[in-house]
Amino acid sequence: MKRIFSMAALVALAAGGAATQASAAATVTTALDANSAYVWRGMTANKGFVLQPSVDVSANGFGVNVWANYDVADNDGNAERNKFSEVDLTASYAFKMGAVDASAGAIAYTFPTTYPANNPPGVAKSISNTTELFAGLGYDLGAGFAVSTKLYYDFDQVKDFYLTAGLGYTYSLNTKTTLGLNGTIGYAGAEFARFYNVDPTANAGFFNYLLTASAKYAVTDAFSVSANINYSDSLDHDVLKEANVKTNVFGGISLAYTF
Repeated sequence: MKRIFSMAALVALAAGGAATQASAAATVTTALDANSAYVWRGMTANKGFVLQPSVDVSANGFGVNVWANYDVADNDGNAERNKFSEVDLTASYAFKMGAVDASAGAIAYTFPTTYPANNPPGVAKSISNTTELFAGLGYDLGAGFAVSTKLYYDFDQVKDFYLTAGLGYTYSLNTKTTLGLNGTIGYAGAEFARFYNVDPTANAGFFNYLLTASAKYAVTDAFSVSANINYSDSLDHDVLKEANVKTNVFGGISLAYTF
């Protein structure tokens, strides 16, 4: 509970900074994603249908985000059907360093429900609330291509890092329709791999990869509809164990409205 209060204070501080420094009104975006599975960093949290609502508030680079996972499917008895299993709170700041886009912030992961005792061997039977700090860089290569990297450090439960590197491509078919392709790889420290694999022998190394194809259609200036399909897998089974990868192909649709 202390972590939730600490993150709430951080969110309030970021929001306060945005309010005092912003010369324009904040932008608020609400979204609802409907996905065939919930896969996080290559690990399958739920291989069945989930809903993931979010609210994002930003002004002058400061941002506050609330995101949640709602399990519609029970994941073969390993999740509670029709309940929120995760609520994440993020406070961030985005800024420019010349031609480079930079960001930094913190994420508090909270889990209102826990997994029951019949999870398969090697998979955590419950997940504790935890907090990560992150910093990211992005660079526009031109012609629709961009590269990015982001470093996460869990100083709470895990006390280790997770690093991503990605390459993306976007193409505008017209003023309303945008297509995208993206590839990301993840590298994990040994303690991160050991914690999430529940295996003291897990190694540091390349953890997972994710390939995404997406399409976005702007119905109005404020309302958009998106669809995506993804392929995810372990890069090294000594780093991300097969027991944690139950879903490779998943996808979904998203509705978003910006005020």
